[in-house]
Amino acid sequence: MLVKTFGATVIGIDATIVTVEVDIGKGVQYFLVGLPDNAVRESKQRIEVAMNSIGQKIPRKGITINMAPADIRKEGSAYDMTMAIGLLAASDQIPAETVGDYLIMGELSLDGGVQPLKGILPIAIEARKRGFKGMIIPKANAREAAIVSDLDVYGVDNIKEVVDFFNGDLALQRTIIDTREEFFSKLDESLVDFADVKGQENIKRAFEIAAAGGHNVILIGPPGAGKTMLAKRLPTILPPLNLHEALETTKIHSVAGKMRSEDSLLALRPFRSPHHTISDVALVGGGGFPQPGEISLAHNGVLFLDELPEFKRTVLEVMRQPLEDRVVTISRAKFSVEFPASFQLVASMNPCPCGYFNHPDKDCVCGPGIVQRYLNKISGPLLDRIDIHVEVTPVNFDELTDKREGEKSNSIRERVMKARDVQEKRYENDKEIHANAQMSTKRLKEVCPLDTASEKLLKTAMERLDLSARAYDRILKVARTVADLGNSENIKPEHIAEAIQYRSLDRENWAG
Repeated sequence: MLVKTFGATVIGIDATIVTVEVDIGKGVQYFLVGLPDNAVRESKQRIEVAMNSIGQKIPRKGITINMAPADIRKEGSAYDMTMAIGLLAASDQIPAETVGDYLIMGELSLDGGVQPLKGILPIAIEARKRGFKGMIIPKANAREAAIVSDLDVYGVDNIKEVVDFFNGDLALQRTIIDTREEFFSKLDESLVDFADVKGQENIKRAFEIAAAGGHNVILIGPPGAGKTMLAKRLPTILPPLNLHEALETTKIHSVAGKMRSEDSLLALRPFRSPHHTISDVALVGGGGFPQPGEISLAHNGVLFLDELPEFKRTVLEVMRQPLEDRVVTISRAKFSVEFPASFQLVASMNPCPCGYFNHPDKDCVCGPGIVQRYLNKISGPLLDRIDIHVEVTPVNFDELTDKREGEKSNSIRERVMKARDVQEKRYENDKEIHANAQMSTKRLKEVCPLDTASEKLLKTAMERLDLSARAYDRILKVARTVADLGNSENIKPEHIAEAIQYRSLDRENWAG
């Protein structure tokens, strides 16, 4: 008897339905075809022991299982339950009429338990698109899948529940999530706030500008000055995720297996902080069966690279294209996948190996040329993609013990959102641009005209401070954002003056 059950495989961040065809005929051999990997082939032993543990039997007959489409590689153990239900239906141990109405997936334990799987959200979206009545999946994945409306989601702990469901002996409990209520209830769950930061008012201002214009930032300062503390609070002043962004972000984290069983929809902007020993594949994504890397996990959020010069140069260089295109394309011989990578980069570094170059109180012990050599670990093309350079100085004792509470993140966020609204209107006819940082050189000339006083000030700064040529465009972009925050239609000299001070590393004599 031939029976079809359905599972899915995830390629990139989208799912493809896999049809599992089970045929029981003459003979005693077991064939599993359709490009399965080793984990899928090993399912035979898991299924057989799991069936025995719940009182069911795998027939001792000729069994052929085909996983279609046969030209897509099937990886992992998530098809255990799909095949097991197909075998039971084909051997008349459960009715075969309704098993094809549901997408069934889950890894089986030897006692019949069902283990969670990765990528359940894109699978649920595809199941709804293909018109399935519902999904039967591990209970640990049920909340995540249930955010997809118009799809019945049933979470189970043991395959016996599934067998009893199809036999009519058990009514499975449907998992129901109010997506909008779930989303809006988590928007203000952040545990950190800019009010926690003592002093550093100039750095807070730089972060406000960065958030308002989508600018990348690099912080240069001695150890303990508060660089990491400030970076962790940037997501709290970025505009809240909308539902579309939250769904896209959740899909990426689902595919990477980063979702917890109690999670449904990610409502907060992600903050990713990989260690400097990370490989280039772990950062941008890849592998034999490509998985998203840290820059995709930071999509719609912040990627923080602490101690930037300590990262391998090859790792930093692979970020250059994603910073421009906001997408990562990973190509293989037979296919290519795209992972979104629209993130805001925040990097931090010591000014030199000892950490105390330009320190107000401590002397730098680095020899001649050491500081410049340390800075040269960061390539010009990468630095060219970072708009704001900020020098961070240590907080003095009086500021540290000040009892007054600083400005809260919500207050800063309100100003950021007003500036973003201005930019949305400005770029409403350009789908590729959403913030000032994404402007092309051509668009820059249209959006950032300078009056005579502003142009004279910029020219003087370029000459006297030995600013490099790459600083010019960046200053204009930042000045445009400063003007937007000030609700000014035109860029004024004071906006240019503030933007100039955020180009520390572009000064040719900065490192002495």
